[in-house]
Amino acid sequence: MNNADLRCDGCGQPASPEHIARRLQRLEWTTRYRPVHIGTLLLGAVAPQNDSEFIYSPAGAWDGEARILLAATGLPLEGKSVEATLAEFQRRGFLLTHVLECPLENGERGRTQGLVANRLPAVLTRIRRSLKPKRLAPISSVLEQFLPALASSELSCAILLDQNKPFALDGDASTEAMRRLRDVTGQ
Repeated sequence: MNNADLRCDGCGQPASPEHIARRLQRLEWTTRYRPVHIGTLLLGAVAPQNDSEFIYSPAGAWDGEARILLAATGLPLEGKSVEATLAEFQRRGFLLTHVLECPLENGERGRTQGLVANRLPAVLTRIRRSLKPKRLAPISSVLEQFLPALASSELSCAILLDQNKPFALDGDASTEAMRRLRDVTGQ
């Protein structure tokens, strides 16, 4: 068996040793700030490529998705340490996860929808059995076509939508989507 035969259980992509090491590192970072009781599960489609865009990165040089999420949840970036900011995110009951828990590898970029479709049943099972949030907020426009699967999956939690669509924090109107997400989560 070679590396091409191995698939990552977090995203379904071919899994090199480096890929697995990066996934395990990000899982460790995330677990450190997982709330005991998840109030709002923020569900993205694909984990960001750069660690600076990954909200749980201990470096705290937040950019891209991480900066948008902190703004959408009403957390200021100035005047707090990385640990204090992430602890506040946790205290407010937020947890971020992605359908594809790893960034897309170069050869997989055109297969996002297929990878998300293949991985979604396992993610829904994890949400139902392990995470058990009070609310789920899809935050990626990529998830729009999968809303029927979210609605019919017996998640036992409220699904928060932005005018019957995901909160498109990855889209052009992310500022408006951030404001609406902050409004519905009471932040």
